[in-house]
Amino acid sequence: MRFQPFNQPAPRLGNQYDTDRVLRSYLRRKLPPDALAAVEPALREMGELAGAELYDLQLADRLNEPVLTQWDAWGERIDRIEVTPLWQRAEQLAAEFGVVATAYEREYGALSRPVQFALAYLFHPSTDVYTCPLAMTDGAARTLVLSRNRPLIERALPHLTSRDPATFWTSGQWMTESTGGSDVGRSETIACREGDGWRLYGRKWFTSATTSPMTLTLARPQGNGPGGRGLALFYLELRDEAGRLNGLTVNRLKDKLGTRKVPTAELTLDGAPAVPVMGLDSGVRNIIPMLHLTRTWNSVMAAATMRRGMALARDYAQRREAFGALLGRQPLHVDTLAGLQAETEAAFHLSFFLVELIGRDEAGEIAPADADLLRLLTSIAKLTTGRQAGAVASEVLEAHGGAGYVEDTGLPLLLRDSQVMPIWEGTTNVLALDTLRALTHGDAGLAALREKVAGIATASADSALAQAGRLAVDAVDHALHWVRVAAGERPLLEAGARRFAQTLGRALALALLVEAAEWSQAHEHDGRARAAALRFARTPIDLVADADPAADRALANDEPLPIVTTGSEN
Repeated sequence: MRFQPFNQPAPRLGNQYDTDRVLRSYLRRKLPPDALAAVEPALREMGELAGAELYDLQLADRLNEPVLTQWDAWGERIDRIEVTPLWQRAEQLAAEFGVVATAYEREYGALSRPVQFALAYLFHPSTDVYTCPLAMTDGAARTLVLSRNRPLIERALPHLTSRDPATFWTSGQWMTESTGGSDVGRSETIACREGDGWRLYGRKWFTSATTSPMTLTLARPQGNGPGGRGLALFYLELRDEAGRLNGLTVNRLKDKLGTRKVPTAELTLDGAPAVPVMGLDSGVRNIIPMLHLTRTWNSVMAAATMRRGMALARDYAQRREAFGALLGRQPLHVDTLAGLQAETEAAFHLSFFLVELIGRDEAGEIAPADADLLRLLTSIAKLTTGRQAGAVASEVLEAHGGAGYVEDTGLPLLLRDSQVMPIWEGTTNVLALDTLRALTHGDAGLAALREKVAGIATASADSALAQAGRLAVDAVDHALHWVRVAAGERPLLEAGARRFAQTLGRALALALLVEAAEWSQAHEHDGRARAAALRFARTPIDLVADADPAADRALANDEPLPIVTTGSEN
């Protein structure tokens, strides 16, 4: 008798646009029919690439990583970095599809941003985070546009927004130094006036687009005072016309948990020629437009990562049989996937709402209240979706059982890469404190957020959805009450900042789910968006709670804590 072993079929992906109910419903709701008809062919083509060619190349490229060659055969320092075949293909496609350019061509007005990010959302999961340099490219383009520095705009912007792979440039964003990533004001890089120009001296500890032709970076002009105000924003091209590095050396590539295709490097600047972008101070303030966009990219890519995990887990559940039934028919597994899908849809709607606001702002069509909300939401959306991504990716691996833990399935990549989402562009805690700092300029953003949530809740004709909307309103009201009460106690306020910011993010996400559900029921006669909203409403939304600073300090540092007697025994 011949032994016939059982082999589990691998999960498969189809066209990632055609199979994405949430994305397609969103675009039908937001885009005029003629605009949707115009963009769908490109989205469908990108969806096909993401589910077939790029996904297959991603799996085949799994063991390849960037290679740094510091010296040539004759002892010359060259610091050449070679990226992997997947990244080479991704760079070509990113240019051809206009994953950056779409936003600047403005063919669809204020809706150009949602169209652009729909492309990026489909593109991201199969490219091993090639969206990292694209995010910084987008941010650099926007920063240069706002700078009104005509020579730099004419020099760089045509490259940053090109659809021709031969002329397309990506950009870096060099801020982090060994003195601190988030504490940018401690930067030690010095800008010296030498002859007719400026040269930079220092060390950048974490640079994520080291193969880009240009970068925006921070340095302190000699004589400037300490802190962020004393820094200036500089434009720097990495190589000269002969292809030699411009006054910088690549010390090493970082050995990271994830994002291993990204050639993240430590650099030494030793007289790198640079050009001030907007004066010789206020560099941190001047780079804020770049940070707003890179944080938005982070939010959308977090949602895209979650969507990819769900696509694989859902397909696997229709193939994997255990205990006499497919996983997709077993109640506990179904319950698990339903919860993950609700989180994924919440992240999608939160991140794309932010994208909409940016589009309206750039088109000059944003209402004052929405402008206030935009200033607040960038940090909130990024930190909320970043936390969601890691949690969903972990569950997705578990949903595949032992196969999810095996590297050559490609599944562990999701988990490793998702771990950077709460870290890049500001950690959860840093962004939570940024949310508090935004309130120092007034609470107009909070009022606008509450108005948005309440408007959705009161407009709902479905009683269950209306109840979910009221839950979101109650969470926002509790957060507003808490922040006003805690305002006089700074340690208490800072200790609760994460819970405060996440409450606002999850409450707004719930309201947006309700809004999408109402539309889908009325126009698509589909109850799945409603199910997602109601399922998300059963998760923790209001996370606000008073802290006990003394007890927390003792727990955090494992220090002795006196016993507190709260009552007496009879």
